[in-house]
Amino acid sequence: VQLVESGGGLVQAGGSLRLSCEVSGRIFSAYAIGWFRQAPGKEREFVAAISWSGGSTNYDASVKGRFIASRDNAKNTVYLQMNSLKSEDTAVYYCNYATLSGIPTDITPWGQGTQVTVSS
Repeated sequence: VQLVESGGGLVQAGGSLRLSCEVSGRIFSAYAIGWFRQAPGKEREFVAAISWSGGSTNYDASVKGRFIASRDNAKNTVYLQMNSLKSEDTAVYYCNYATLSGIPTDITPWGQGTQVTVSS
């Protein structure tokens, strides 16, 4: 089981990016896929989650209305569309199996993540 993040980069404040999380190996459809981020000197925090089968989503208040999680089950890929980016969104973004409420599981170890840098 492996989850690989991609799509990060450098973007100006107010811009957009779309992150991808490709899931390989066994699919644990009872769990959601969560997006998390870790800024320098800070703890990893929950950003968003989407259920694998039902399409339910949950967002942290800091990104609600700006970020949209979606999935393509045929490609075993989950996306995070990030709009109206702010400098405080700068972080390494990770995906992992999680509860819809944002608690990560230990099904897989954390991957390398993808760096998102928002310039002001």
